[in-house]
Formats: sequence, structure tokens, C-alpha cells
Amino acid sequence: MTASDNRHSRTLAAHLSTVLLLDSSVAGSRVTQEILKGLGAGRIVTETSDERALALCRQIEPKIIITELRGPALDGLKFVRALRRSSFTCRKAPVIVITAQATASSLTAARNAGAHEFMCKPFTIRDLTRRLEAVAIGQRDWIEAVSYVGPDRRRFNSGDYRGPRKRIADAGGVGARMEQALRILAAAVKAIDSDAAQALRAMRAQSVDLAAIATSTNDTQLMADVATLQRCLAEASASGQLSRAQVEAGVADLLARLPAEKPQAEQTQARVA
Repeated sequence: MTASDNRHSRTLAAHLSTVLLLDSSVAGSRVTQEILKGLGAGRIVTETSDERALALCRQIEPKIIITELRGPALDGLKFVRALRRSSFTCRKAPVIVITAQATASSLTAARNAGAHEFMCKPFTIRDLTRRLEAVAIGQRDWIEAVSYVGPDRRRFNSGDYRGPRKRIADAGGVGARMEQALRILAAAVKAIDSDAAQALRAMRAQSVDLAAIATSTNDTQLMADVATLQRCLAEASASGQLSRAQVEAGVADLLARLPAEKPQAEQTQARVA
């Protein structure tokens, strides 16, 4: 076994240390648990209700989550959306959605809810191993927007992918990465009145990403513009009031960098995130 294989094994083991399994079928849950145990899973916590599972997330902080698409008291996609927008430490935990009735629409719905992978039942040990390796070892950019929160959807279900591994950010370059951050930022400003909490979270996330871009490119003006935004957000947090007018003033110089010919922010956000 190579050093790389050892690192991958340790990474996978860390993700399997605490697994949350949501499945309304007792028999199906047992089968999945046996497969997980065979792969070296540590603590496996099972639940049949999405509401109870969400409460459990705060307590057990799962490293990976496997959820049935739906059941009598289980709405897997509702659970994923709520988890992604929560304040839990595990809100970014990899999620694999499983179902015995897979359709194109259910796959798209899982992708748009913020899941990492989608898998049909019944599945084999090899099927689950591929999905687990994809979410544990593969690098995936995180999108913190308003209409969508979760892993970059262009790498959805990468457990089925057999080509060379490459980060999305690398493929698009710094320019594409900055444009996406600016468009999400613009959409977040527009959402202040309707979803202030997620708008603030999205703006903070984009400010961090833009600051990293400014540092990597040694763009001093971008650094200054990001600093203005961060001061604005800090003042809003301190006062407990997120004023759209105040934020618009704080992001004006940043948003001036957006290409005028591109689609509106919220449309582009839905396409690229």
C-alpha cells in the first residue's frame, strides 16, 4: 500500500467515525449498517424522521450522512436543505441520498437540495464505497449563496465519474471564481429584506473568498474593497441590524467589477452554483 493509499484510508476512516443513517425501512437500514460496519464505520446512529434527525445533528455532529429520499415520516430533501442552512458544526457534512425509485427529477431535486451524491437501491458494497470515497477524498468547492447552499453542483454524483480529478475552481480560473463570488454577493444584497440571515452568511462567505483571491493575485485595490465590505458586515453584526442601503454602499466598488453584459446576478447564481 502506497503513502497515498494510506492517507486515503485514514481520510475515509475519519468520515466513517460517526455516521447518521436516515431510512424508514428497518430491513433496508440493517443492510446499510452491515455494509458500513464492513467498511470500518465506527458509530452509526439511525433515525426514521427528518425532524428528529435534524435535532440529532446538533448532538452527534455526524461526519457523513446517508438519507433515504422519502418515507412515512421522512423527507430527505427537506432535511438536507434545513441542515445546509442551519448553524450546526456539521452543516457541510457530506450527504448521500438513496432511493429505490430513482427518476431524473428526484436526482435533480437531490442535487438542488445540497446533497453530494445520489445512489439507487439496492446497492452493492462497491457502489457505496465509491460514493464514500468521492465525498471523503474528493475536493469539492462549497457554495454559500441565498437560493442554494451546498457543494458545487457541477461535481454532483462524482462517485460515478471515472475521469481525472480536477477542482472546479482550477478549471474556471481566478476570473471565473471571482465573478461567481461577485454574482452571489449581488444576489445576497437583493435578498436582505427577504432572508437576512442567509444573505449575511452568503456575503461573509464571499468576502472570505474574495479576500483570498486578492491575496493570491496581489490586488491591493480588491483587498481594500473587500476590507470595506467586511467592516460593513461587522458593523451590521454588532448593531444587530442589516441595512440594505448600508450594505449596498459597502459593496458598490466590488460589484462595479461585474461585467455589464452578463445576466442578472440571481440568474447566473442559479446556473453556476
